[in-house]
Amino acid sequence: MTKKIKQRMCVGCRTVQDKSRLLRIVKTTDERVDIDESDKCDGRGAYICKNVECVKKAAKRRQFDRAFKSKINDEIYEKLMKYFNEMSETKNNRNE
Repeated sequence: MTKKIKQRMCVGCRTVQDKSRLLRIVKTTDERVDIDESDKCDGRGAYICKNVECVKKAAKRRQFDRAFKSKINDEIYEKLMKYFNEMSETKNNRNE
């Protein structure tokens, strides 16, 4: 019997992908919204591709507001942009 691969939809580009290829954003019970790298934090989750373009699309259309059914501070979009820019810099430094 083969193990089923979990799939989720990116809030930015709306494509369905393997859960492992996406980054989870979580809204905790105390109303905090944060990046969940471990994929294990309690709370409601929304997923986004690991690239800056999807973050821009999600920010433009306020997709996390829809996913979490409440007004979300723009800080999460800024935090994601910074996170992905740092990831790409780290990746580029390893390739040099």
